[in-house]
Amino acid sequence: MTIDALAPFRWLRSPYGDRGDVLGEIYCVTLLRGLDPAEVLRRFGARTSTQMSFDELDLAVCDFTMATGGGEGGGWVGVIAAGDGCAAVEPMGWSGPDEPTLARLSAGTDVVSVLRHDYACDYFHYAADGLVITAFDPAAPEHRFGAEADRLGDLMREFGLPLEEGSEEEWDQRYEDLSEHGLERMFAMAARLTGVTFTADLPQEDL
Repeated sequence: MTIDALAPFRWLRSPYGDRGDVLGEIYCVTLLRGLDPAEVLRRFGARTSTQMSFDELDLAVCDFTMATGGGEGGGWVGVIAAGDGCAAVEPMGWSGPDEPTLARLSAGTDVVSVLRHDYACDYFHYAADGLVITAFDPAAPEHRFGAEADRLGDLMREFGLPLEEGSEEEWDQRYEDLSEHGLERMFAMAARLTGVTFTADLPQEDL
């Protein structure tokens, strides 16, 4: 792997508060192969749906988190058709990696859910046909779990995610690299697995 393979996803590392920081410090993006937005919303269990801009979605999420104290996530999911399927975005949310949710979302297809949480851990979940296949923290990819935790071994190595623990001497250097580029690696893998590339222009479109 060369660092250029991660270039399409560097926008996800925009500094907090920067114009390019459209997703904020906590969000979940779930990429789904071969499904349309209506089906994705149905699988998420949405009670209603309406077309809105990403800014309007942010406002709805803000209202929800203010009303609930933030402990129930963002309360909204925005879904847009992209590539070979859909991207589902949850500002301030984290329901995508929930195992029952992933089971519904991945029935008959491939799904990757990427969780970004600045105050806890980022996480990658790959599910297919109702099962979580592989999940890991990109800063510690040697600790994986799932029905086939090693299925993505070759792909992880390709994108610079080591499968084994390193020595104490190399830990600091390795952790710095994995922490610095973890988001890019997760979204690059997600694009390969689902056929959906989460590009910077998607949050600018109507949902």
